Amino acid sequence: MKDSALVVVDMLYDFIDGSMACEGADGAIKHTLEYIDKETAGTDPDDSGVRSIYPILFVRDHHPKDHCSFKEQGGPWPPHCVQGTHGADVHEALQPYVSEDLTFFKGEDPSLEQYSGYEGKNVAGQSLREVLELLEIKNVVVCGIATEYCVRNTAEDLLKAGFKVYVLRDGIAYVDAKGHEEALVEMEKEGIKLI
Repeated sequence: MKDSALVVVDMLYDFIDGSMACEGADGAIKHTLEYIDKETAGTDPDDSGVRSIYPILFVRDHHPKDHCSFKEQGGPWPPHCVQGTHGADVHEALQPYVSEDLTFFKGEDPSLEQYSGYEGKNVAGQSLREVLELLEIKNVVVCGIATEYCVRNTAEDLLKAGFKVYVLRDGIAYVDAKGHEEALVEMEKEGIKLI
């Protein structure tokens, strides 16, 4: 698709095999890599060996140790994606596609729950929305973890902002199978397309 970008949400170790390991995470990574290969096929690699004229943006949970979402602070979740830990790192298979300017951190304020990556900020202080607009992106493909929470919230915020939003059905993992299926149905009703 022309004027398109891929937004990879929270493909981080704590959601893959760590404190909040989600169903289908390994398959989601595999399918995301296949999708990237398909979208970048025929393009020349850059100096680091990455072939991509197709922007790939990463959203990352990036919590302080005392984040309000953690059970110890009265939240619903075990500690996860704590800043400076392996659990907060993007999966190694996706690392070649990660760039500092196109990585957006969320959940850094200890008193604020933040599922959506829409207002996540890069190191320059730009939001995901601002960078997508600077890149003149109209179509956003979203994949990642977890369907019912961060993927859905990010996709819905992008849709509300006027982007055409597609969710890579095989590129998502989830906390609960029933919640995952319900979230897919709701997103489709809202106008988010599953591909």
